[in-house]
Amino acid sequence: MTNTKGIAVITGASTGIGVVYADRLAAQGYDLVLVARSADKLATVADRIRAKTTRKVDVLPADLADAKDLKRIEDFLKATPNVTLLVNNAGLGGTLKLVDSDVDQMTSMISLNVTALMRLTYAVVPQLIARGAGTIINIASIVAINPESLNGVYGGTKAFVVAFSQKLRQELEGTGVRVQVVLPGATATDFWAIAGRPVELLPSAIVMSGEDLVDAALLGLDRGEFATIPSLQDGGLFDAYETARQAMIGKLSNSTPAPRYRADT
Repeated sequence: MTNTKGIAVITGASTGIGVVYADRLAAQGYDLVLVARSADKLATVADRIRAKTTRKVDVLPADLADAKDLKRIEDFLKATPNVTLLVNNAGLGGTLKLVDSDVDQMTSMISLNVTALMRLTYAVVPQLIARGAGTIINIASIVAINPESLNGVYGGTKAFVVAFSQKLRQELEGTGVRVQVVLPGATATDFWAIAGRPVELLPSAIVMSGEDLVDAALLGLDRGEFATIPSLQDGGLFDAYETARQAMIGKLSNSTPAPRYRADT
């Protein structure tokens, strides 16, 4: 089948949200490169998509928290000029309080959620700019703006994803390269079990299916959204949040303290 959209590289593609992205992007006409730790699970996903769509699907088993594996995927991205879309979906979560969390596990979380996402983006952006087209989708979380709800290190990593995406979008303006950051709420995947709180323990009213999450995110991408929060029923709330943030820009650095910090006031 003639490829018209190039290659979509999806990390964390063996389960959950990553699998749904693989299904949807293959249906849209992308060939796929699927990245995750489990070679067996990747092979199962790839075989199913090939049979269903006849798209070309390759797998690259890798632990992106491991520096050598990460470098291998970076090198692949740099050497593959027809990659046109990168979905940075791989990530670890946490639900325990800081004092109850293992610091080595928190360090691994940072390696995957922050370092891997950043390095893979660096690897692919130059060729997207050279082509004048392409898309980067970074999967963050609502904890980026609500860090009190779960583990603080997890919230911090996802706040990085949002901030990094904001600056990346600004720098790529006018290049033809699109950036979207997706902030899922609770989603029915094995993420929760791995993080230590099975999704079955959450109120069903706050849990979205992975299919609905990805379909909403891709619709937001089609509409040109930068930040997509599929669970947020009133989009005006985020608009107001962003308006307030923008109102402070240009007023955050000054040679003198604000009057409210003067001892005589």
